[in-house]
Amino acid sequence: MEPPRTGYLSAAAPVAPHPTRGGCGGAMKTEGGPQAAPFAGRKRSLIEDARRERGSGPAASSAGSSAGSSAGPSRHADGFVFEEKGGRVAIDVLFALSGEKHAGFFNTGEIFETFEAKLLHVESRPGRKSKNGAADLEFFMRCEVHSSDRDVFINSLKRVVDDVRSVPEEKVPWFPRQIKDLDRCNMLITKFDPDMDRDHPGHGDPEYRKRRAFISELAVAYKQGEPPPTVEYTAEEVSTWRHVYRQLRGIYPGLACRQFLDGLQQLEEEAGYAEDRIPQLREVSAFLKGKTGFQLRPVAGLLSARDFLCSLAFRVFQCTQYIRHPAAPMHSPEPDCCHELLGHIPMLADKEFAQFSQEIGLASLGASDEDIEKLSTLYWFTVEFGLCKQNGAVKAYGAGLLSSYGELVYALSNEPAYKPFNPEETATQPYQDQTYQPVYFVSESFEDAKTKMRRYSATIKRPFAVRYDPFTCSVEVLDQPGKIQSSLSQMREDLKTLQSALERFG
Repeated sequence: MEPPRTGYLSAAAPVAPHPTRGGCGGAMKTEGGPQAAPFAGRKRSLIEDARRERGSGPAASSAGSSAGSSAGPSRHADGFVFEEKGGRVAIDVLFALSGEKHAGFFNTGEIFETFEAKLLHVESRPGRKSKNGAADLEFFMRCEVHSSDRDVFINSLKRVVDDVRSVPEEKVPWFPRQIKDLDRCNMLITKFDPDMDRDHPGHGDPEYRKRRAFISELAVAYKQGEPPPTVEYTAEEVSTWRHVYRQLRGIYPGLACRQFLDGLQQLEEEAGYAEDRIPQLREVSAFLKGKTGFQLRPVAGLLSARDFLCSLAFRVFQCTQYIRHPAAPMHSPEPDCCHELLGHIPMLADKEFAQFSQEIGLASLGASDEDIEKLSTLYWFTVEFGLCKQNGAVKAYGAGLLSSYGELVYALSNEPAYKPFNPEETATQPYQDQTYQPVYFVSESFEDAKTKMRRYSATIKRPFAVRYDPFTCSVEVLDQPGKIQSSLSQMREDLKTLQSALERFG
């Protein structure tokens, strides 16, 4: 992956035999139309973004912190996210007490006092039965001790209790637990901003750069829970939107999947979608919230892959509000509202697709850099460039295709190769960023893709599982038996409700 990826892709031109691609969140493709000046190809992709994050090390963490984002490991007392701090270290200890040695539990208290250990959490459960029939007890303790005392502390426990095991510390990147934490997920990559990128169509236009900066500042000031800001678009901006809208709207019926067409029709009827008006995020977000629970959050530009993906876990889609330069209406080296509103939003109005998108986001929480790279690749070849089967034909559902005239036509021609969607293979597929994709992955259905994605997510190595609570818009970290039991109890109640509903038909 590359520096800035979040799931954005630019619209493309009706005729573009040799498109160029720029880097951005989830995907970024650009194509030059007949009316556009030539642009240099960019060797950038979502895949490179993850690699950049992994390789940037402390510098990236420092940059993230300065931007208000908290990259790198963080310490949370209620999870497995630990790091040494102030000469003390958090450890997890498992041990057993036989039926004859229950007094050993009180001896552990003396050891804790001797080593000035701070007890953070303790649980007990019945263990195996000893030979004489007495029941053992197993204990789990999370505690904090001086780093220099760790080994001696554990050895002292071994003298008074049985089967002492230390669970190694797990260090994972910080991730949001509550939806309000998304205010911290704002690591921007400015490489393709018109101020920084000499190849950007607006680089030499100070008025465009000033306008784009003004709209971006609205997103910078935004806090989760506020209504998205309203942008009063100019006549010139609406003209650019109209050009893109007309070109793409004319080819959707024969090439886009049914869910996309249904979503777009609903947006036109209920959320103000039309060629003569750029929809406002506030209206579109309210529409999505009522359809699938997704909501839109304004973003100032390209986000890091990790920050973009974790937003999806909360059913939040980060969405730009500025529009591309009028000199190149069918080309943009960075994400803009044409890509978001035309490519992504109609699909997010479908419940199955919305669930699939959230599954990728949940899988990214606390994942390693290597797994973020793979998840971003999966996002690229599904949410951005995915195809699916419908009524014996192959249709497009990826936003990168649905916002790109040239590649949409190409992807559904006889030229590219097709492969069935298989997450293990898709996650390692090389990405082509200077021309059209040589291969596209075809899903049997969104339900099939979601099932496969869940299986793949289960293979990601994390010292915990996560569960989204739609009532509180928060993520529960399932790292303790008690939390898991609580979640299971809730599921049982839900199943009882469903069973009762079924019995009414019996």
